[in-house]
Order: sequence, then C-alpha cells, then structure tokens
Amino acid sequence: PSHLIETDARGAAPHPNPSPEGEGLAPASQLGGRYPNDVLISGFDILFFWNARMMMQGLHFMKDVPFRTLYLHGLVRAADGAKMSKSKGNVVNPLGLIDQYGADALRFFMAAMESQGRDIKMDEKRVEGYRNFATKLWNAARFAQANGIVASTTLEAPRAELAVNKWIIAETIATVQQVDLALADYRFDGAANAIYQFAWSRFCDWYLELIKPQMVDDVRGQIDDESKAVAGWVLDQILVLLHPFMPFITEELWHAMGPRDHDLIVAQWPMADARSLDPEASREVDWLIRLVGEIRTARNELNVPPGARLPLHVRDANAATLARLERQAPALARLARVTHAEGEATGGAAQVVVDEATFVLPLEGVIDLDAERARLTKAIAAAEKERDALSGRLGNASFVERAKPEAVEKAKADHADKAAEAARLQAALGRLG
Repeated sequence: PSHLIETDARGAAPHPNPSPEGEGLAPASQLGGRYPNDVLISGFDILFFWNARMMMQGLHFMKDVPFRTLYLHGLVRAADGAKMSKSKGNVVNPLGLIDQYGADALRFFMAAMESQGRDIKMDEKRVEGYRNFATKLWNAARFAQANGIVASTTLEAPRAELAVNKWIIAETIATVQQVDLALADYRFDGAANAIYQFAWSRFCDWYLELIKPQMVDDVRGQIDDESKAVAGWVLDQILVLLHPFMPFITEELWHAMGPRDHDLIVAQWPMADARSLDPEASREVDWLIRLVGEIRTARNELNVPPGARLPLHVRDANAATLARLERQAPALARLARVTHAEGEATGGAAQVVVDEATFVLPLEGVIDLDAERARLTKAIAAAEKERDALSGRLGNASFVERAKPEAVEKAKADHADKAAEAARLQAALGRLG
C-alpha cells in the first residue's frame, strides 16, 4: 500500500559533508550537491528489490542516505481490481486513453485516485469526467475573455467591496491552504480534489453565475471593473494550482488570458493570505447559495415549469435575513426565478427552511397540487417497495454467502439509492403545504 518512509527516522543520521570510502569513488563535492535526494517516488512492489539496496549502498559507500523520504504509491489495476496482465488481456494502453481523453485528463485521474494505502482501479468513466473538467475550465476562460476579464497583474488579491467578490477571495485562500497542506502530507488525491471542487463548483458554477445578474452595469452591459479584476485574479490562482496536475491546458490558458512575461511553470505559487478575509460577506453568499439550492430542489421535485417566476414569502426571518433578501434580490431573481413578496402566502405552497427562516413558494395555478401529491405518493410507495425487497435480500444470509461479491455490492448500492430516493420524495411531499 502507498505510504511514506522517513529515512532519517530509521536511525541514519545524515552527514552534510560525507567522506566516501572505497576505491574509485568520487568525492561527494563532485556530485554538485545532488546527494542525497529529497524524495524518491517508487512502487511498493520494488521496495526490497531496489529501494532497500539503494539505501544500504548509499550508507555503505557515501556514509549518508540516498534520499530523505520514500513515497510508495499504489499499483494501477484493472477496473475489477485485478492486476493487469497481458495473458489476461486486461492491460490498458495509456496512449490510447491520451488519444481519446487527453494527457491532462489521465494525469488528473492518476493524481485524484492516488490515495495513500490504496491501489488505483482504472476507471475510464472517471478519466472522461476529468476531460469534462478540462472542458469546463476552457469554457470558463472563454466566458472571461468575452466579458473583458484578463490576466491578473498582482499576486495579492484585489481590493473588493462587493460581498460576492469577498466571498470568492476567501474561498480561493481556503483552497490554497487545503492544497498546501495536502501536498505537504503527500496527499495528492486531497490536493487534486480540493482544486477540482473549487474550480468546478465554487468558481464556474456559482461565482461566474453570481456576477452576471447583480454586477452588470445596465448602461454599458458589462461586468463591473471590481468583479473583472477579482475574476481574473481567481482564474490565475486556479491555473497555477492546477498546473502540476494539468500542465498542458493550464499553460495554454495562462497565455491566452493576456500577455505574460513568463511561462506558467515558473509562476509564483499562490499565497494563503488571510488578511483580506471578510467572514460576514462569506456567510451571506453561503446563505444565498443554500437558499438558491433549496429553491431549485423544491421546484425540480415538484415539477414546477422552469420558466415560471414565483413570489417568495418569508416567515420568521430576522433583520439580517431580510437585509440579505433585499441585497441579493437580483441574484435570486436570476438564479431561482423568485421575487420577494410581502404578506402571507395562501393556498397550496412549497416550503423550504434555511437557518431560522421559512421560505414559502405559492403553487396555486402553477401546478396541479392534487395530481402532484398523488404522483409523489405513488412514487414513494414504489421506491419503498424496492428498498424493502433489496433489504430482505441483503438480510438473507444464503444470498450474501452464495452470491458473487459484485452481485452483493450491486444490491447494497441499489438499496442505498432506493432508500435515498424514498427519503427525497417524502421530503418533496412534505414541502407541499
């Protein structure tokens, strides 16, 4: 399994200026300061055939360890976990994957799946998913270019007054911290997944959407200068953080975003500078994202037409929530298709709860409430029936003992899916007042 071996901890005290013994050996000074190395990356299957011999010979001849840290990575196995073998016919040609999905997607897959203590099961669907991630990043850069967002000129975060810009700066700094800590611990999977989640979910899915409705100048039809500067800075941070995992697309986008005086490979690593953080702005935008997400979920589960604009009534909201509703009205109108309305809602309605407040969406005349209740009740019964059948099968000791392991695993996965579906539909039915 993958793990780290700190060589100094094994009792081998390093000698800064070793005096090698033995006939024909060159003085250590002639090695150009390249002995010992810092990290050796190797497969665990050659630990005793090669790595241990390097260690013993280094100590014997050079009087010092040849490397400070030994990182043992897992093996890449077939999709079913079997070791790849030409005789079995389960060998995957990496060049074929590169031709189909790109080298960046394959590199990112290997990093994201490299969890210490585990081998890597080759999963072509995941490689395809990381190819889609590269496409997502490319499209985000095209959006930036089309809206006047260019390369940043500073390593430090730009000054920001708008809550959404303060929020994305804080998210960027938090991601830099996560990546730094993960790389320091040789958790390449943690580093890769941190930058993946930030770039896809926070920057592409939310930030770029949030700056459209409330940051647009109605006269010029352009994103304001502050948001342009912040977006350009954040995109630069993403490219630098992602470069070790996806070097080709990031280098291409680095130069495409504007003139540079150096290549991305020598760009300065981002700073996790917490001086510009604004906790209140971060809380407000996090609240907005949760509210929009809950409203979208309710609309989708209750089959509300996508184009329908609904009034949004609120109960039990404190002064801070009401102030947020007023400030974030343009974003709510665009992203959730709702408009804040005064008074109490009447008739059938959907309800969502975020923090202390209950948000009510009247649905009279928008959907057939009785038909929707009947549909949800029927769907709940069907999901619960399948869930219970799978539960009975998994509770049968004969099935668990005699069935193939993959059949048991599939039954467990199906049971979890049906249980989650039943819970989701029950929650949707509960939303209808």
